[in-house]
Parts: sequence; C-alpha cells; structure tokens
Amino acid sequence: TDYSSKGLIICGQDPILDILSRHLESNNNQIRAYRYHVGSFTGLSALYHDKADIAAVHLWDGDSGRYNIPFVRHLLPGIPVLIVHLAKRMQGFYVLPGNPVGINNWQDLARPDIRLINREKGSGTRVLLDEHLRLLGIDSRLIKGYEREEHSHLAVASAVVRGEADVALGNEKASMQVRGIDFVPLQKERYELVIKKDNIDKPQIQAVLAILRSPEFRAEIEGLGDYDLTETGK
Repeated sequence: TDYSSKGLIICGQDPILDILSRHLESNNNQIRAYRYHVGSFTGLSALYHDKADIAAVHLWDGDSGRYNIPFVRHLLPGIPVLIVHLAKRMQGFYVLPGNPVGINNWQDLARPDIRLINREKGSGTRVLLDEHLRLLGIDSRLIKGYEREEHSHLAVASAVVRGEADVALGNEKASMQVRGIDFVPLQKERYELVIKKDNIDKPQIQAVLAILRSPEFRAEIEGLGDYDLTETGK
C-alpha cells in the first residue's frame, strides 16, 4: 500500500493516541493520522507486514517481568526498531462500587462464585491476565466467563455495570469513564510506541517524536489524569 508522504497509520486503542493524532493534524504539521483501533499483537503484526507506521503496545512478559522488549524481539524478528515510551498507566480489576464480590488478586478469579468478562486474544490486557494465570498455575478453564471476549476497556467495564460479569481487567483511565465502576489497582504497565528504525528520518515520524517531547502534549495528557509521564518521549 502506498501511504502518501503526509499520511501515518497508528495502531492502538488508548485515548493518548487520539491526542497525538490531533497534534499531528494541527496546522503546523498537517500530517494525516489514520487510527487503527487494535490490540498490541495485531499492531505489531501490521508493523511487521508494512501495513502500519507505528504500533502502540503494552505486553508484559511474566518470566522477565519486562514490558514490550521480549515481544517486539520475537514478533518483529530481524527488524531493527525503536521503542519510544509514551506513558505508564495502571491496570486492575473493574468491579461494582464497594467491590461487593471482594476480588483483590489474580487467584480470586478462580473462585466458583466469580464471573469474568475477558479481553480479546492479542490485546495487552489479555496477555497480562494469561501470563499471571500461567505463573500462578491457574487453569483458565476454572474461570467462569474466561472464553467471553470484548474488544475494549469500555466494553468490559460496561458488562460489569450491566451485571453480565462480576469482574473485568482494564486500565484505570477507562474505569473513570464508566459510571458505577470501582477500580482495584494491580500493576503499572508501560505503554510504548514501536517504530521501525528505517523510518525514523521520515518527517511524519520526526513530528511524532517532537510532539511527544513538547510541553503542550504533556500538559494535555496530564489533564486527563492517571498517566505517569516521567519517561514520555524516551
């Protein structure tokens, strides 16, 4: 596919990416940003197959305790890439107000009275869950609702509010956008952009890097709340 010199395809689902796109399309850059709302695995696959320019990822490797680097090495074999830090955000459980089912840790998911609504395969949130289950030796077949999937943080939070599940996993920001959800924090994750080194000198990629380091972008993300920006742009 021929993306014009002005276009840029960004994979990922976080609201930060909407803000990044808006800054790219502002008067001084005039770069057309195309958003592809997919999870981390699909984004890296699109990057690998030259169907995207940037993939936003949050993939936790349980063995090393590291984010993104182990996955990028395996899913983009032989391709030199740059991983640029976007923000840290908190992942945890979505529950009803007051946490009536008393769910506080990964082991609680296997309780017979708990119904989960899951995220789709290939999303960073699903990888986080599956890695913790693997490390704890919990058989996913013991978890009620494990096979039921939704494709966004807001969708799973909404399912909990509607009483279709007792718990879901997602980021703290989305929990604040859904009325009637409490959040049980579990793990801070690294949300990062993956860019091929061959493309670094392209003006639209340089524009992305400049925006990430700009005080205007940082101020806008800080206004959203709940993002840790200490390493943004590194």
